[in-house]
Amino acid sequence: MANSEHLALLKWGAIGWEDWRLHHPQTDPELSEADLRGFDLSRLDLRRATLRRSSLIGANLSQAILRSADLTHANLYEATLTHADLTEADLTDAHLIGAKLNGADLQGAIFRNADLREANLIRADLSLTDLIGADLRKAILRSADLSDANLTRSELSRADLNQANLTSARLSRANAYQTELNRALLPKATLYKTVLVEARLVHAVLIGATLIEAVGDRSDWSWANLSKANLAGASLIRANLRGANLNRASLKGVNLEKANLRGANLTQADLCGANLTNADLTDANLTLARLQNTILPDGFRHY
Repeated sequence: MANSEHLALLKWGAIGWEDWRLHHPQTDPELSEADLRGFDLSRLDLRRATLRRSSLIGANLSQAILRSADLTHANLYEATLTHADLTEADLTDAHLIGAKLNGADLQGAIFRNADLREANLIRADLSLTDLIGADLRKAILRSADLSDANLTRSELSRADLNQANLTSARLSRANAYQTELNRALLPKATLYKTVLVEARLVHAVLIGATLIEAVGDRSDWSWANLSKANLAGASLIRANLRGANLNRASLKGVNLEKANLRGANLTQADLCGANLTNADLTDANLTLARLQNTILPDGFRHY
């Protein structure tokens, strides 16, 4: 439960709260289960505050300092956290549906199993964040920094990740069905058994990415599938696509130089203008694939 003195100070106003924090720098605010719906908490210093299971529905936390705060199970439905500092905050199982987190500093924060559906995370810093099992369906992550983030088993279907930075991010077993990843940076990203059916990765950079068994059918986690994905113009230099199902995928102008495509299913794939120099196509299936102006590995024969 919330400390009654801390809660009264917070409700009294920003001046009183900041004065108390200035004179009690070692005291961590205890605001568990507090009802702060619709409160204006913008710019307040709430670092290390315990807000576990608190109700912050529609609250204004723009530019608030919430470093290392405990927001586990908190309800932040449609809350405003624009440019807030949530560095290393714990938001495990928090509800952030429709929350505004654009430009927020979320570096190293924990969002494990958090609900971020339709949240606005444009240009947010999510580097090194723990998003394991997070629900980001239809979230807007355009130009966000997700480098080194852990998105294992996350739900990303129909999310907007255009121009996002996912360098070295872990997306294994994530569901990215119909996700927008145009011009996204995914070098050295891990996409083991990731759902990418009908995803758009036009001009995305996947240099050195691991897409082994990138899954397409959520009912069958045992086979690889990027069926109907649009990767036109993407860079997949040295990418590992061994056994991947790229059936009917658009790979126009893709750079697959030195890529591992052993056993990959490329039936009816559009590889027009693609660069497959030194790619490994051992046992790959290119039945009915379109290969006009495609640069194939030396000695490769397609019948």
